Amino acid sequence: MTLARVPVSTYRLQITADFTLDDAAAQVDYLRDLGVDWIYLSPILRSEPGSNHGYDVIDHALVDPERGGSDGLARLSAAAHAAGLGVLVDIVPNHVGVATPTISRWWDDVLRFGPASRYAEAFDVDWPAGGGKVLLPVLGSPGDVNALTVDGDHLVYYGARFPITPGSSGGSAAEVHQRQHYELIDWRRGDAELNYRRFFTVSTLAAVRVELPAVFAESHEEIQRWVSDGLVDGLRIDHPDGLFDPAAYLDQLATAIDGRYVLVEKILEPGEPLRTGWRCDGTTGYDALGVIDRVLIDPAGERGLTDLDTELRGGRALDWEGLVHERKRAVADQSLNAEVRRLARLVDPPADAAGDALAELLACFPVYRSYFAPDQSAADRRDDLELVSRAASAAAQHRPDLRVSIDAVAAQLVDPDSPMARRFQQTSGMVMAKGVEDCAFYRYTRLLTLTEVGADPAVFAVSVDEFHRLAVERGESAADSMVALTTHDTKRSEDTRARLSVLAEVPYRWAEFVRAVRELIADLPLVSADGPMLNLLLQSAVGAWPIDAARLGAAATKAAREAGVHTTHLDPAADYESQLADLVGRVCGDDGLSTLTGRLAVEIDEPGWSNSLSAKLLALTGPGVPDTYQGTELWDHSLMDPDNRRPVDYQRRRALLAELGVVPPIDADGAAKLLVVVRALAIRRTRPELFTSYHALTTDGGAADHLIAFDRGGAVTLVTRLPVGLAARGGWGNTTVRLTPGRYRDAFTGQDMTVDTTPVPVSPLLAALPVALLIRNG
Repeated sequence: MTLARVPVSTYRLQITADFTLDDAAAQVDYLRDLGVDWIYLSPILRSEPGSNHGYDVIDHALVDPERGGSDGLARLSAAAHAAGLGVLVDIVPNHVGVATPTISRWWDDVLRFGPASRYAEAFDVDWPAGGGKVLLPVLGSPGDVNALTVDGDHLVYYGARFPITPGSSGGSAAEVHQRQHYELIDWRRGDAELNYRRFFTVSTLAAVRVELPAVFAESHEEIQRWVSDGLVDGLRIDHPDGLFDPAAYLDQLATAIDGRYVLVEKILEPGEPLRTGWRCDGTTGYDALGVIDRVLIDPAGERGLTDLDTELRGGRALDWEGLVHERKRAVADQSLNAEVRRLARLVDPPADAAGDALAELLACFPVYRSYFAPDQSAADRRDDLELVSRAASAAAQHRPDLRVSIDAVAAQLVDPDSPMARRFQQTSGMVMAKGVEDCAFYRYTRLLTLTEVGADPAVFAVSVDEFHRLAVERGESAADSMVALTTHDTKRSEDTRARLSVLAEVPYRWAEFVRAVRELIADLPLVSADGPMLNLLLQSAVGAWPIDAARLGAAATKAAREAGVHTTHLDPAADYESQLADLVGRVCGDDGLSTLTGRLAVEIDEPGWSNSLSAKLLALTGPGVPDTYQGTELWDHSLMDPDNRRPVDYQRRRALLAELGVVPPIDADGAAKLLVVVRALAIRRTRPELFTSYHALTTDGGAADHLIAFDRGGAVTLVTRLPVGLAARGGWGNTTVRLTPGRYRDAFTGQDMTVDTTPVPVSPLLAALPVALLIRNG
């Protein structure tokens, strides 16, 4: 077995038709000079044409030609390895893209040949529930079946083409349609009747049964080639919670790729550990993101922001736990009802209330999923039994009338051989994701920094002591896990969140601003009355300022539809969205509202920059493998996708990197952040012996609470927190930090110092920047 190489750091690149593998290869020298250890690529297998993310794979057998193809991967790999960089690639084992059946190789075969297809078992289709057919929710209305036409060996519905089974032609298009192994249905029927497993609620992403040896073998043959040919050094696994048995999958994968470095995109709820038996090196780091964000939030601001939130809700305080339950139950009853019905069909013996009981259990499940399996460890089984017990208890409290059914169904959930129990495990994460991160997060708007996966939005802040405790824990149990601040899935980039965290230091200034805006938009009654969404829009504007109407409008519309209070993706409310667009135009225009918004953004700009540098250095030097999302080595004030996938100006970054010398000013240029990134990454890569432990350092003095300080074994990190409060009290004053005696050099300023046993004043250490990285040389 090959000993897996673990990256010191990674740099995420979004590979698209507009930024190909060859474009990535052209940036290898820049990334090397930046100090990056591994390049981290988004999915590169062939996907739907025009896809800007690559998670809709349509052919596992080849690297996407639009993204550069196999030759492009070979060129990038050669360039990276020649520069001493590793290559990490994101893969998608859970599902394939089926939006265009004619080019989705496996799906086309299933639609054409039905259960007789060689790929019929690859997809998780409940054939009896569809009357022996795959139900495809693509029609605008039931009568649209009359709009079908026949073109050769395809049925055509406007621009969409569907294969015709050989020998089934003849007669009208409607008659041909009746003879197929699929039925095109009204999209409104899909949520209740869909009979194939999908990715969350996306019917154009069909889940595959990678637990079957033949499916694994064919879907991973090209991936195995990358590893065996030395092109790729590690893999990132997308959405393992959708798999039948993640542990078994990871075992099979480890054998197939000879134990190379593997990360899983596993969202851990607060306090939930990664399963120790999984053959992977860690997660993609959402748990670390949440802690870093919260240690930079002023807990004293919670009262003011919560009071404003309550005011914006008409005096009704928001109950987070209640909202989560309500939204998860709504998802189980509506958009994922087909999955709940399928579970109910598997309950043995059948029960009339099984569907209701299952929906309630899904709504009450405390984490993404359990992992019952015949060969699981006794410890894991105890953990899973506790999860089911908690869910059953909570479900019975919500629905005492269903207690008997809930208990009966819960008893089956703990049976690892039960088909219903195994499928429940694949469904609970879907309900969590759609109910919480894709809905409740858009309704909970008191401070947008809080609404990223991996943390509890009801937890407002983390103390410095708790931060240190969790860092020690991470170093002991997850040292090879990724530490991410921005990803392609974060709802706001790290710098946007860092600026918004300042609002916790000025809650009453923020409340004053929001109230002033409400007065100015009294002529927009639908949006002015929607206080939570107004708060979200204004925070988005200030956090990403300066921002144009196109970017802010797209984010605001998506957020409002995800929240689903006044408008939805499936049923947009024209009047509400028109007023929302009007508000966006005013915020981004040249009238009084724009001036008011810009003025507040400028007020929090400098403390926001301070927070950004602090968050970045905590991520770069703390336990774990720090990841830098493309472009975020400079200020990047992005909102949710696709805003966070905009092109990166690497020429500008190259120019700034070439000019780095003395400490640059902390301004809109972003060179100060680039300095922190390049110096910290270089030291982590060239001096790994300095990062072998973690010790919190003792701080004293009047501003000690504004300092986070730790020693990693020779590399000492000092960062500022709560910069508004620090400035208000006149700076660091008599604050000191106790360092291990020795000689030090500041990695950012180049200044040398000798420390004896006397506590060191903080003020001169943080005079040039709000952060410092001190390297002990003896």
